[in-house]
Amino acid sequence: MFDRLREDLASVRERDPAARSTWEVLTCYPGVHALIFHRFAHAAWQAGFYWLGRFVSHIGRFFTGIEIHPAAVIGRRVFIDHGMGVVIGETAEVGDDCTIYQGVTLGGTSLYRGTKRHPTLGQGVVVGAGAKVLGGFTVGDGARIGSNAVVVKPVPAGATVVGNPARILDAERESARAQKAEQMGFSAYGVTRDMDDPLSKALHGLLDHAVETDRRLQVLVERLEAAGIPLDGELAAADEFDPDHLSKMVD
Repeated sequence: MFDRLREDLASVRERDPAARSTWEVLTCYPGVHALIFHRFAHAAWQAGFYWLGRFVSHIGRFFTGIEIHPAAVIGRRVFIDHGMGVVIGETAEVGDDCTIYQGVTLGGTSLYRGTKRHPTLGQGVVVGAGAKVLGGFTVGDGARIGSNAVVVKPVPAGATVVGNPARILDAERESARAQKAEQMGFSAYGVTRDMDDPLSKALHGLLDHAVETDRRLQVLVERLEAAGIPLDGELAAADEFDPDHLSKMVD
């Protein structure tokens, strides 16, 4: 028990630059407190004291804002950062060295008892703030789940998923950007520093292109009108449009 606690404290200090001392982590980090409550609740649950396990879990939720079902399996050196609003369901499994941010739900989509209803996170998985991982599938080792993503399908090891419903970012592009990504680091609050989803950025680029095209067309129309070309007459009807005449006028 104390060995795991020491590991938890060390992992928090390693991963959170805001942590100034081990004493601060032990006394002021609700994610650490939630894990301590869960270990007692999980031990009671495994011993067959189901009500006691649920009661200890409930007390932990009251003090930390983090709800972990006593039957859930939590690995070593798991870091729940901030933690408020985190929900981890009954059949969920969280691997070693995972990082979970606030507002995350490891939930189920089935109401049948005795089945695997909640996800399994492999080792070193990072789940960004507000993400929902729903279903009895596996998220592979080292995967990254972006902020507010809704994941309802298995995620391969090492993949990065974003969006609702979540989609896997292109692995080839990710490898090409590896050096830049290493400089920027992974943000659990968003896929990029400016919080822009890649799809949103692409749409913004298309909109910018459309605006620029409209601007150039407007300039062309103004020049044609200044050259005396009757647009309403000649350009309105395709059969009256003369490309050779237009090119001569533009020249």
